[in-house]
Amino acid sequence: MKLTLLVCLAGVVAASALPQVQERHPEYTAETLVDEREDQGDGNFRYRFETSNGIRTEKVGTPGSEGQSNMQGSFSFPLTDGGVAEFTYVADENGYQPSSDLLPVPPPLPPHVHRLLEIADEQRAQGITFE
Repeated sequence: MKLTLLVCLAGVVAASALPQVQERHPEYTAETLVDEREDQGDGNFRYRFETSNGIRTEKVGTPGSEGQSNMQGSFSFPLTDGGVAEFTYVADENGYQPSSDLLPVPPPLPPHVHRLLEIADEQRAQGITFE
């Protein structure tokens, strides 16, 4: 029993000392191709970044009306099926608003819901409220 354990441990130690030959995934070997940054210090900025494995991002910032930075940009990255995920966005006083064909879209509202919303608007205009 002890001899078997000793032989197994010796095999593990010998195997771990051998050089490990493996292909590295592109995300581990990616290189920066583009890294451009401009910042005027007044809330206006521009940023662009790209790597050799297909990751890209770009954004432009401007001062917002409420003291925040408004941003508009895009980013993309490769998918495992060979496609590319692409997103654009605006981030401003109205929050973060992304856009992409990959984002889920709810089904359309049934026709009766539109009529109910019209009725609710009419009631509010007449001063009718519910608790």
